[in-house]
Amino acid sequence: MREEAASLSERPGERVVPVSVLNRLAREVLEAGFALLWVGGEISNLTCAASGHVYFSLKDESAQVRCVMFRGRAQILPFRLANGMRVEVRALVTLYEPRGDFQLNVDTLRRAGVGALYEAYARLRDKLSAEGLFEAARKRPLPRYPRCLGVVTSLKAAALRDVLAAVRRRSPNLPVIVYPAAVQGEQAPRELAAALQAAGARAECDVLILCRGGGSIEDLWAFNDEGLARAVAACPVPVVCGVGHETDATIADFVADLRAATPTAAAEIVTAGYAEAGALLGRQSDRLRRALSRRLETLQQRLDLAANRLVAPAERVARLRLNLDHLALRLGAAARRRHDAMAARLAQSRARFVALRPRLDVPNARLVDLARRLDAAAERALARRSERLASLQTQLDHLNPRLVLGRGYAIVRDAGGTAVRDSRQAPAGTRLSLEFAVGTADATVTRSD
Repeated sequence: MREEAASLSERPGERVVPVSVLNRLAREVLEAGFALLWVGGEISNLTCAASGHVYFSLKDESAQVRCVMFRGRAQILPFRLANGMRVEVRALVTLYEPRGDFQLNVDTLRRAGVGALYEAYARLRDKLSAEGLFEAARKRPLPRYPRCLGVVTSLKAAALRDVLAAVRRRSPNLPVIVYPAAVQGEQAPRELAAALQAAGARAECDVLILCRGGGSIEDLWAFNDEGLARAVAACPVPVVCGVGHETDATIADFVADLRAATPTAAAEIVTAGYAEAGALLGRQSDRLRRALSRRLETLQQRLDLAANRLVAPAERVARLRLNLDHLALRLGAAARRRHDAMAARLAQSRARFVALRPRLDVPNARLVDLARRLDAAAERALARRSERLASLQTQLDHLNPRLVLGRGYAIVRDAGGTAVRDSRQAPAGTRLSLEFAVGTADATVTRSD
């Protein structure tokens, strides 16, 4: 990843990088550059998806950052989240590749607040720091290959099972001696200090692990005791302190020769020399598992985003109907405004026309007279033409052969349709056609004079 990013920075103008590659490189740089850390702020924009994942923004007075807490972590929260709640989250800084969003993947979450225990913790921390108990120069290196490991914790503690399991997995031949002591309650500091003194006096081990599992500040308070801190500093055997989780820092952590993030991490530190090859294989396996987990989480986030955008048909119809009603109201209002504007313009124009209208009394009277005269002239012209038409009709009737035929005459034509006017045109035997006023007839000439 670093080699690919370096090659891009050396030749920025020679290579075009796809957005997906850029986002992947940015995510890897962020995750490699930031360890798990605690971030405090106020919850806003809280969304609980159907998948069980929780999305929210963590903000303060001047900035905010998007956060996601996946279902497996969200289900074990001992309280319900709400907008406006002030919290502290332990998270991995990362980038959501599909959208290029900077975000925090939340591992765990707790309510914010500093009480009397925190104040007492701070006073003791400052006191012991001033005495030099936290100085790196006084801390001793751990043996690379310890011949015997001592564990100071409770026999019932889950941390002991974690340490023994880690030692058995990484270095099964390493002997382990347990120095039992309570890890919680009023007697715990004295019992832990006595166990450390006994381990130092017996000199059976090359390195000691002081450990217990995670919990609240009250659960871990025994490891903030001054007497225990001085017993850790005075122990002749190097002490590795693995209390709680990575972000749970106690006074015993600061005084110990080495602080481990967890009890398991403490066991891994003291057995590092025996399990170097196995650790390399384990890291590669963890890297693949994290990559698959990130891929799954990315796909789950994409599914959540798609589910949020999916709208039921009934709801979509309701939205469209609401939008249609809104548009109808706007259209009606616009139509009324336009009608009112047109009416105002019409009234204004009518007023102007009335003011400019000429007097038409005289032209109207003349027009009426002309209309009357035109009607009279038209009637006279029509009468003259009617008389002329009747005269022409009479003349036409006189020339109409049908009227002649009606008096008993007939029209005689030969076979070619030529009118026969002379008997010489129709010798005997000629076939003729006769046309009467009503109907026709064929005839044959029997005699011609």
